[in-house]
Amino acid sequence: MSHQPPPISDDILHAYVDGRLNAADSAEIEARLATDATLSARVQAWRGQNQALHALFDPVLDEPLPARLTQTLTPPARARWMPMAAAIGWLAVGGVLGWAVHGKLEPATPIEAIALAQRAAVAHVVYASEVQHPVEVKADQEQHLVHWLSKRLGTELRVPDLNRFGYQLVGGRLLPGDKGPAAQFMYQEARGTRLTLYVTIQTDGTQETAFRYEAGEGVNVLYWVDHGRGFALAGEADRATLLRLGHAAYATLSF
Repeated sequence: MSHQPPPISDDILHAYVDGRLNAADSAEIEARLATDATLSARVQAWRGQNQALHALFDPVLDEPLPARLTQTLTPPARARWMPMAAAIGWLAVGGVLGWAVHGKLEPATPIEAIALAQRAAVAHVVYASEVQHPVEVKADQEQHLVHWLSKRLGTELRVPDLNRFGYQLVGGRLLPGDKGPAAQFMYQEARGTRLTLYVTIQTDGTQETAFRYEAGEGVNVLYWVDHGRGFALAGEADRATLLRLGHAAYATLSF
């Protein structure tokens, strides 16, 4: 009977991917990777996620803070200063927001808008690169997926049909949001490029918004708030494409 080597914990694998193991331990892991294709695929996927996150956030680490934001740091009330500090922390790694298109809805406060865009972008980077498990529930169980996520978020959800734009539903998953559960629906077009729709309940009193757009390194985000729910489309698609997709999604999601 052949002897099976002991399993390697995720903590050890993450440490290896992050370069935190010593030379001897790294060599042992590399020997296992050479003979275990499944383990090697997991490591490659995590490395891809790390590279995507660096590509998204590294270029803007040294960008100066916009003057319009530094001017808002003067209000004396501590309750107003604290959330602004959180927004500045996101801008330090998340880039400067670009405002998009038109609409009869009023703009949201920058703090909540930034947080929504940030969570959607990070969730896209983490899961869009997954090969084996990009979603929890696949598109062939769409009815179950929608019912499950609607129940968890406590609101009726619908899945926009984006087939006419070349994006087919892959499936979806449940995610942790800022103050509760969030949902992510994933789409894919013929070339393999993926698009994600992030949905969350806005429990902070955020007002309805028009579309807003943020461009990042490899991941662009179009997002809006409607009837107490936050929506964000994230992917490699350019601004014009995201706007077309956003209008189509809005027609389904606004009810």
